[in-house]
Amino acid sequence: MVLASPVGTTANTGSGRGSVNLGLPPKGDLVALAVAVVFIALSAPVIAATAAPVLAIAFWRCLIGSGLTGLWVAFKERDSLRRLTRREWRLTLISGFFLGLHFATWIPSLVFTSVAASTALVATQPIWAAFIARAQGARISRGSWVGIWIALSGVLVLTGIDVRTDTRHLIGDALALAGAISAAAYVSVGAEVRKSVSTATMTFPLYGFAALTILPLMFIFQQDLIGFEFEAWLMILGITLGAQLLGHTLMNKVLANSSATFVSLAILFEMPGAALVAAIWLGQAPPVAIYPAAALIITGVVFVIKSNPKKEIPMETSPI
Repeated sequence: MVLASPVGTTANTGSGRGSVNLGLPPKGDLVALAVAVVFIALSAPVIAATAAPVLAIAFWRCLIGSGLTGLWVAFKERDSLRRLTRREWRLTLISGFFLGLHFATWIPSLVFTSVAASTALVATQPIWAAFIARAQGARISRGSWVGIWIALSGVLVLTGIDVRTDTRHLIGDALALAGAISAAAYVSVGAEVRKSVSTATMTFPLYGFAALTILPLMFIFQQDLIGFEFEAWLMILGITLGAQLLGHTLMNKVLANSSATFVSLAILFEMPGAALVAAIWLGQAPPVAIYPAAALIITGVVFVIKSNPKKEIPMETSPI
């Protein structure tokens, strides 16, 4: 994302705030959104193909993102950074902690299960955001509950298929779900900060703390931090510039003129896009039975997104 600003109705998203209008945005914004989806869809296959330890990919992705965002803040938004209150700092660091957990679980999931299964399961983030919102006292609409149960049935079907295919896949499925839950926590906390803080000012310390969250895990699991081939460094940089910065920056631009609902629905094309790239590039052709399960998950998520017009559930375009 820049991990993009939360795009739910609780975030400051311009004309899209609180809207469920699905009208098409201007042609230029449609092009920008298509480019963003392509870059984000490439993220999972590129990670799976990168010859570096998975936690190192997660660490450097966050640290490079923080550094590049920090340059912008240093030149353009220094005063905004100085004005952060203690509460905004606290919530930003908490959100960064959950973002670090997201990358530390979702990225390793790609080692154990297919890109198709991993991206489908991490797409359930709005479902877990709904449960977090409900725990905080929000009223969840009937349509959202329908979507939640449809998506969860898809999760059960997909994990059952993976168990029959290879029990190792179940580890990847669990990690992908953990990544979705931590992404939901990141978005739910980050939505509060984005009410009063710009994206760049928030993401500079947020990415940095996410990297610090991942760092001790690398020592615990004895993964190398450096010493990779030049090609691996290029791919890590490409992931950061493509998906984490350019892709989600374009999404923020589109959100200035379009509804958050439209953007959230558009980003769901990431899952079939990533699966297609992985099948062609990596030769990852998952069992055909996975696709109906993924369809259930995506259908459920669509229900949740379209049934969320009253500031109930903070949404994120994508945490990957």
